[in-house]
Amino acid sequence: MVKQFIISEDKIIDAADNHGSILIYISPDEAERKHLLEDLKIDEHTLQSSLDPNELGRMEFEPDHIALIIKRPKRYSTRDNFLFRIESIGLFLFSGTLVILLTDDIPLFDGRQFNRVESLQDLILKLIYRCTWHFEEHIKVISMMSDELEQEINKSASNRQLLNMFNLEKSLVFYLDAISSNRRVIDKLKTSAVRLALSTASIEFLDDLSIENAQCHEMAQVYSQVLSSLMDARASVISNNLNVMMKNLNAIVIAVAVPSFFAGVGGMSEFSGMIHFSNWKLGYPIFILTMIAIGIATFFVVKKIERFWKES
Repeated sequence: MVKQFIISEDKIIDAADNHGSILIYISPDEAERKHLLEDLKIDEHTLQSSLDPNELGRMEFEPDHIALIIKRPKRYSTRDNFLFRIESIGLFLFSGTLVILLTDDIPLFDGRQFNRVESLQDLILKLIYRCTWHFEEHIKVISMMSDELEQEINKSASNRQLLNMFNLEKSLVFYLDAISSNRRVIDKLKTSAVRLALSTASIEFLDDLSIENAQCHEMAQVYSQVLSSLMDARASVISNNLNVMMKNLNAIVIAVAVPSFFAGVGGMSEFSGMIHFSNWKLGYPIFILTMIAIGIATFFVVKKIERFWKES
C-alpha cells in the first residue's frame, strides 16, 4: 500500500493528484518492491533492512539518493505479554522526493512537531525526533507497569509476574540498543549537514535532537539498571511468600493430623463410652466439634512455637 503526501504552506497534507513528494510504502508487495528496486534503484539489502526489526540504524550515501534506517518502538499489543518490541523505518531521500518504508500502518505525522515542516530534510529530522519521543513515552509506561507488577509480586507467589518483569527488563535492553543506533544516525547527520544542505534552523534542531536522544538513552539506562538490580530482590520476595505459605500449610497438616490420631485410636464408640452418650444424634456433633477444637488449638500451638524459634 502506498500513501502520498506533499508539503504545502509548511504543513503535510494528502496529495490529491497522486503526485506527492512524500511516498509512504506500507509492507510493499512484489510489484511495489520491483518498482523500488528497478525504478528508484534502491539497494535490495537496504530495502530488506528497512523492514527488518533487528537491523541496526545507519545512514548511507548512494549515487542518486541518501538512505537512512532509524528505529522506533513498535505499537504495543496485549499479545506481546509485557514485551515491548522495536521496528525499523527506511527513509530514502531523492532530489525532491522522500520515500518512507514501514512494516505497519502507523500515524507518522501526528505530533505538534509537524505543524511546521520547511523541507524534506526537516521532515527527516522531525521523524527521528518523533521516534525519540515515542521511546520516552514507552519507557514511562514500562516504569508504571513495573510498579504494578511489583505490588502484585509482594502479595503473590506466582512466577507469572516475575516472568513479566523479565520481559520488561528485556524490552529496556532492546530500547537501549535502538536508541544508541539512532544516536549514530544523528551523529552522521551532523557530520553531513553541508552535504545534506541543511538550513541553519535545521542544524539547530539537529543539536536539540541530539540532546533529546541522549537524555532518552540516559533515562532508559537508569530504568534498566534499577529494574535489573531489583530482580533478585523481587525473586527473593516470591521465595519468601512461598516459604510463608508452606509453613502455613504444614501447620494446617499438623492440625488435621492430631485430631485424626485421636479419632483413629479411640473411634466414635470409645468416645461415646467416655462421655456416656447413648444418643448418637447428640454424640456425633459433640465428637466433631471436639476434633475441630483440637485441630484449631494444635494450629495455634504450632504457630506459637514457630514464632518462638524465629524470635530466638
